[in-house]
Amino acid sequence: MTEQQWTHRVLNDPADLDDTPAELSAAQAQPWANFVVFTPDRLPAGTRLGRQSLRREAPPGRVGESTAGRTPWSTNNPAAFRFEVQGQDRRLRVKQFLYDWAFPALDHPALWESPTNAERLDEHHVLWHGTDYMGHPGASARIARTTIELSVLDGTFTREETTDLYRSLRPVDPEAVTTIAATPFATLSHWARRPEAPVIAVPLGLWDLCQVDTATITWRAVGDAHAQFDSVAAPQRLGDLALDSTATHHGPSPVVAEYLYSGGTGRGRELRLHALNAEYLPAAIKPEAHPAQHEDITMAGHRVRLAFIDDAHGPCDALIVDASDRPVWRLLASADTHTDRRWFLRALNDLLSTSHSTP
Repeated sequence: MTEQQWTHRVLNDPADLDDTPAELSAAQAQPWANFVVFTPDRLPAGTRLGRQSLRREAPPGRVGESTAGRTPWSTNNPAAFRFEVQGQDRRLRVKQFLYDWAFPALDHPALWESPTNAERLDEHHVLWHGTDYMGHPGASARIARTTIELSVLDGTFTREETTDLYRSLRPVDPEAVTTIAATPFATLSHWARRPEAPVIAVPLGLWDLCQVDTATITWRAVGDAHAQFDSVAAPQRLGDLALDSTATHHGPSPVVAEYLYSGGTGRGRELRLHALNAEYLPAAIKPEAHPAQHEDITMAGHRVRLAFIDDAHGPCDALIVDASDRPVWRLLASADTHTDRRWFLRALNDLLSTSHSTP
């Protein structure tokens, strides 16, 4: 791991926040972002690049009554960059940010509970099409760890136009791409850097086992020292990904420890391993409402409840249960052209087959 790591500009007080997100270009926004900022190099016919704006990062808190451009579900103030594409009687918005308050459910959380389907963008990345949480036609992709969400606000855009817009996205700063890829999640994350930031209760995947806001989470970047997973050692690599960062969950939470593995182009492929706390698990864990496939399998002598959306691209979500049929671990994967169902099952088998990784 290189010693060079990304640092970005932040505000020191929520009172310094702009009343509305500042109008900045993508290049001007990159020094303020804890993620790779992208801009399109071509647009749908008859459209132009509209307003571009940055929500700057600040410590948690609200001063005054303005909530324009800020998260409506919490008092946290993470960074986000937006741009609009406008044409006659039609308009869309693209929002970019680091989804760092939890595992980004399904790699397309903005399309939650919408039937979604994947489309290959390039050699590494996939684009998800569906309906966003506001009921608008939407799309979502994660590229170089940046979550990029599109929402059609007015009129219509064809699927081909949406896909081509994503394929045209280019990082505004190649040096930022390299440095951000070399930086652990726990160093980038707003929530990891700010222990006072309130935890947000959100879905994590395809099983109804959510992150709760009753917990506090302590993140750590992983160095060369061997990390500890609960009372046993966690693998340093899993599914060809390296251990990136670890977290301890304190307080009433179904998760007691969390291990993030990352790698691939732009460090954009990810696995999350959760050690579960039986004291705070529901009596029965049911599938989430998001459309998916579910099956029970046996692997390395363990029963696994597996859920996934797309056989070729994932994402996958597995609960590993003990002899009493209680989940003890959870393994979640991001979506990628390389992280298909077979790849995920190989990673899961490697985990369960190691002598020190037996529930």
